[in-house]
Amino acid sequence: MEIHLIAVGERMPDWVSRGYEEYARRMPPECRLKLIEIPAAKRTKAADLKRIMQQEGERMLAAIPANADVVALDVGGQNWTTPDLAQQLENWLQEGRNLALLVGGPEGLAPACRKRAARHWSLSALTFPHPLVRIILAEQLYRATTILKGHPYHK
Repeated sequence: MEIHLIAVGERMPDWVSRGYEEYARRMPPECRLKLIEIPAAKRTKAADLKRIMQQEGERMLAAIPANADVVALDVGGQNWTTPDLAQQLENWLQEGRNLALLVGGPEGLAPACRKRAARHWSLSALTFPHPLVRIILAEQLYRATTILKGHPYHK
């Protein structure tokens, strides 16, 4: 199974890239984590943010692999504990389908992305910077795999 983290934004600061790569590298072969960066449109004071979000959403939808289970990262989504995530991950692994996690830009996800998602997941009631979400997701996915394998990392 491959987990495709489809996120708006490119050219992250080094600390973001290093943090994400550290946890992505730790993922087991049966659960590879792949980052797909969607270029963010230029935002100016006069920018049509609704149109920008729609265009970014279209590029995100085009990046979803065929037959992937789609999960939208959304503040209004379901809160999962880390053990809940481990259970979800085990279910996805048993289904044998790829997974696509959608992380929107500064304005969030386009309505079409929300509609395409089978599940909506909220990392927290807090608002995180989008670059930090990449690291949190990678770490939590790694942590979930350690729970499934009985590894002591989670303790």
